[in-house]
Amino acid sequence: MKKLLQIVCLVLLTITPSTLLAEIYKELIPKENISDYIVHHEYYSLGYDEETEQAAWVMYEYTKEEASTPRVQRKDRFRPDPAIPTHSATLQDYKKSGFDRGHLAPAADMAFCTQAMRDSFLMSNMSPQRPKFNRGIWKKLEAQVRKWAEQDTIIVVTAGVLSGNQYIGRNHVLVPEAYYKIIYVPSQNKAIAFLLPNKGSKKKLSSFAVSINTIEALTGINFFSAMEDSQEDTLESQCNITSWDWARTK
Repeated sequence: MKKLLQIVCLVLLTITPSTLLAEIYKELIPKENISDYIVHHEYYSLGYDEETEQAAWVMYEYTKEEASTPRVQRKDRFRPDPAIPTHSATLQDYKKSGFDRGHLAPAADMAFCTQAMRDSFLMSNMSPQRPKFNRGIWKKLEAQVRKWAEQDTIIVVTAGVLSGNQYIGRNHVLVPEAYYKIIYVPSQNKAIAFLLPNKGSKKKLSSFAVSINTIEALTGINFFSAMEDSQEDTLESQCNITSWDWARTK
């Protein structure tokens, strides 16, 4: 049944009218053929990969206003994503696995309102991360991204690189060997990308900076294909870490 559903169609769910990302930045939604379903939640979109039971990419806009809004109370209400026709991974898949339920769209980024926070705990937004990674270098990168959002509105695209041979749970959720995060600043037409192995690290965040082209080569995803070719080429080839404020990181 799973393979049949994969062959039959790519399901494009209805865009929620209030979804700012889907309305204004829909041309930035990644163009690829590896996701079985593209889902638009109210505050983030994702391309779900049924075979690995997680998102191939999660994309959201993070405004200056959202980054500066007092946070709502966090409630860890992990639950399956009802928008995935073939069902998402479940909480049981992670139980006693030794892996964290790693947010792709972080709860802290979604803490500007109750609904955004609630949706961040859907299992389609989770990926198996080693504890030292999730609570260490990945958490540090997420904090840096929030600092950048406080300065200017950004678009974030992130997920695991869906390759590897380790799985957890009854639904065989893949454990990615690495994770990527792309930050794009529309007002400045600049971007930076990161590629981090799924393990703890004491290295500087800047040492994990790469070009978007590098992420595309690993994932098979074309991230900004709707842009003019010259603009896309310039954006995706750059890796200019000196143009970013690293005051809060080491």
